Amino acid sequence: MPSKGIYIYGIVPNFYGTTQFQKLENSGVYAITFQNISAIVSDRESAHLDYFDREALGHLLVHHQKTIEELQGKGFTMIIPMRLGTIVNSKDEVIKILNTGHDLIIDILKKIEYLIEIDLVVTWVDFPGILKEISNHPDIIKLKDEILKKDGNITKVDQVKVGMVIKEKLDIKNKNIELKILDSLSAYGLDIKMHEVMNDQMIINAAFLINRTKKEKFEQAIDQLDEEYNSTQNFKLVGPLPCYSFYTIEIKELNPEKVEQAGKELGIKEKTTENEIKKAYLEKAKLFHPDAHLNNGDEESFNRITMAYHTLLDYSATVRQSSKEEYILLAKETVIENLILVKIKE
Repeated sequence: MPSKGIYIYGIVPNFYGTTQFQKLENSGVYAITFQNISAIVSDRESAHLDYFDREALGHLLVHHQKTIEELQGKGFTMIIPMRLGTIVNSKDEVIKILNTGHDLIIDILKKIEYLIEIDLVVTWVDFPGILKEISNHPDIIKLKDEILKKDGNITKVDQVKVGMVIKEKLDIKNKNIELKILDSLSAYGLDIKMHEVMNDQMIINAAFLINRTKKEKFEQAIDQLDEEYNSTQNFKLVGPLPCYSFYTIEIKELNPEKVEQAGKELGIKEKTTENEIKKAYLEKAKLFHPDAHLNNGDEESFNRITMAYHTLLDYSATVRQSSKEEYILLAKETVIENLILVKIKE
């Protein structure tokens, strides 16, 4: 029988008051509170994302984002999204996350008070027409002529060669338009995150972090670009959204045995500092880095100490979240107390 867990959608400040939180009743979600912040959660079966197929993952993503955006619609305009699929076992674990990440969460809430995300996707309206236009480029015509002069037939290899040159010209054209659009919109965005384009027809897939007061001007700038390009591109705006692309919280659980082993791997004392961890790593890296020793480098050992280094940096970050002490204690009983790292998703 599947075990029950608590799914975390996002984190909100508590200044909304009792009346606002009462709107959550009968909505399928509820709040778990710690001091001046609350996690908005629901009860559901525990499951790891690794076991989700593409369809199930897609359904979860839609549900996750829809729930967060419905919370915005209920008046929770300041919400920090939690990473998709964050499920814990109990209310106590939710409280521990809120406690551990409290300072970071408060800092983010202050930053996003007047901020929203708007996603922009730009695609070609007449993509076949663009490909036809590129096919008439002098370089493409010259290449085709050279192929025909060779033996009068165009082979599969020749077709691939022509296709690659067309793709190269299309990429250049798309990149030039992308840069011009981003330059026109940069005055309205505090930050921009570029997402992967899904196909050759898509020119831009980007998220803009903007102040709420600039939303209308941002949309007007999009309209001006549409006119400038004579509607040859389709400008699709999605938002306002929570700041998914810029401030999503993720939880990383550390294995105490791996932390202890990482310390031994780098020869770290039980009482150390982040600077000493970095120094120990650099000393070890000199011994094993493949670039430093040409054919004598030990790539396996280098990868192992690099992993140990990042494990200790993560552990160091968990310690800083709960303590202002300069020293980091790697004794096993201390490590067990600092297992959860709350951070911004990279």
